[in-house]
Amino acid sequence: MYNLQFWLLCLSNFLFSASFQMMIPELPDYLTAMGGQQHIGLIIALFTLTAGLSRPFSGKLTDSIGRVPVMAFGSLVCCVCSLVYPFVHVVWGFLLLRFLHGFSTGTKPTATAAYVADIIPENRRGEAAGMLGIFTATGMSIGPAIGSFLTTSFGINPMFYVASSFALFSILILLNMKETLVEKVPFSWKLFKITRYDLFEPRVFSVFLVMFCVSFSSGVILTLIPDLSKTVGVHNKGLFFTVYTVASLLIRVVASKSSDIYGRVSVMIVSTVILAIGMSILGFTQSAFGFWTAAVLFGFSWGLNTPTLTAWAIDLSHPDYRGRALATMYIALEAGIGVGAWWSGWWYGGKIANIPFAFYVSAVLAVASLGYLIWWKRAKEVLAG
Repeated sequence: MYNLQFWLLCLSNFLFSASFQMMIPELPDYLTAMGGQQHIGLIIALFTLTAGLSRPFSGKLTDSIGRVPVMAFGSLVCCVCSLVYPFVHVVWGFLLLRFLHGFSTGTKPTATAAYVADIIPENRRGEAAGMLGIFTATGMSIGPAIGSFLTTSFGINPMFYVASSFALFSILILLNMKETLVEKVPFSWKLFKITRYDLFEPRVFSVFLVMFCVSFSSGVILTLIPDLSKTVGVHNKGLFFTVYTVASLLIRVVASKSSDIYGRVSVMIVSTVILAIGMSILGFTQSAFGFWTAAVLFGFSWGLNTPTLTAWAIDLSHPDYRGRALATMYIALEAGIGVGAWWSGWWYGGKIANIPFAFYVSAVLAVASLGYLIWWKRAKEVLAG
């Protein structure tokens, strides 16, 4: 099942995820030094806004011109934007660059998920998504630690250059991959004409709703953890991200086949319970122990729900509109992260005392998604019986 094309895809994803994640822990201080502390919530919000806006286009292009060109474009955006950061020294320029950088994650993951669906049998998709996620999680785990190390040792500009080089190697790998879309059409600017049917795939509404609720917490974490880490005595702002991505990596290794065996919704029920507990701990913890415990729990939850939701979206989608279905799922992902980042940054306002409430709101949304999943499962059981 896992051929050379799959492993090349995994390696490309590893480099890509390490590239954009590498700079996340350092960007709040970088923006603050420009005088833009009040805008730190926009670091993630603008990035995810563009990613969300580009999803309908990436879905349509993935189903039209092919998976590989769309993946390559996403990596190219990451490569170029990372090179530009050292030359931007004003707040508005930085925010504009974050907005443009979002095109990277708005395109590559959509085409990547469609590529996996093309080459993996239906009854192994959960396992394959988990395997791919292992490489993605490893990149996201190593990236922040590398970024903080490079910034501390050599300054922030070398960190940006290394992030760009990672994205460049991701592109070079993609050039050696075979296209899997059979009925391709030539590229045309007409493909950028989006109708209401391209914006949302109704077959995956349940995935959309759950993804939004659980990804809200990611936006909160990306925005607030760098400052929270300093209050509990953790000086490397990237270590929380490393711990939770290592935890997500471990759970994928152990439970990559779980959704193929027990069902997508059953696994999502477990992951949302873990997420609600982890976010609640972050809300009341004042110690490093609670901080690390929450990081592990968040990692376990993210390691379960990301591949499971991807497999669920593919299950519910029509084969001819797989790219659109996955784009719909990723719109929810970007919307959840973006709203969570923007709102938590606004609520925080530089006041440490405001941080706990943001995590409690994340826990409430996790519980809301849990309630929906339980209702959905029971409704399906009634229909089946």
